[in-house]
Amino acid sequence: MSQEQLLNDQEMEVTEHLGELRKRLIWSFLFFITFFVIGFIYVKQIYQYFTRNLTFDLVIISPGEALWIYLMIASIFAFTLTIPVICFQVWLFIKPALTPKERKITIAYIPAVFLLFVGGLCFGYFIIQEMVFNFLLSLSEGMFETMFTAGRYFRFLLQITLPFAFFFEIPIVSMFLTSLGFITPTKMKKVRKYAYFVLVIIGTMLSPPDFFLQLFVAAPLIVLYEVAIFTSEIAYRKKLRLEEEQITVE
Repeated sequence: MSQEQLLNDQEMEVTEHLGELRKRLIWSFLFFITFFVIGFIYVKQIYQYFTRNLTFDLVIISPGEALWIYLMIASIFAFTLTIPVICFQVWLFIKPALTPKERKITIAYIPAVFLLFVGGLCFGYFIIQEMVFNFLLSLSEGMFETMFTAGRYFRFLLQITLPFAFFFEIPIVSMFLTSLGFITPTKMKKVRKYAYFVLVIIGTMLSPPDFFLQLFVAAPLIVLYEVAIFTSEIAYRKKLRLEEEQITVE
């Protein structure tokens, strides 16, 4: 095969990969837009759910703030429901490079990623947000009249809940990176004390300046890191077993 023909084949292969990637991005975008429209239609119902327990009314100080609420709620709704679609499109993109056994293993990550993301949102909202919000409100009792704009209230919700949605992905990410050979449970154990330090700092950033609240927020992050080590060990054992089977076959 001549060098010119080899270059042409490589260019065709790159073009095919780019075309496939474009196709996957388009499908993900179409699903996001679909879910966004659905979320936009039901914004009022979603808004009423998240403000049902408030003892005061939210206000807006500009017309643009109302639009921001609509866009923010619809976007978070659409992004959450699009996560499994994005994961599936990524899986379809890398599928040709995987063995049949790897395909079965990796496709199991898709529901896990979605469930962990939703679990993180629920944990952040029903536990951490409730605790932090009630603490902050208690500071104003007898001193100030409570009044929040809708925009700032929902920014507060995002600041508290969304990070936990991503933190809950740590165990599944550790499994995936371990299966690819980028990390090992031994390496994760070696950097454990540094990871704890970083997680405590993150906990202080997500919670009010109260020592016990900061520990309460940091504790779940530390537990998640330990779970990530455990899931990494599971993936590492499977990886070693697959390598042994390949050596036996050869």
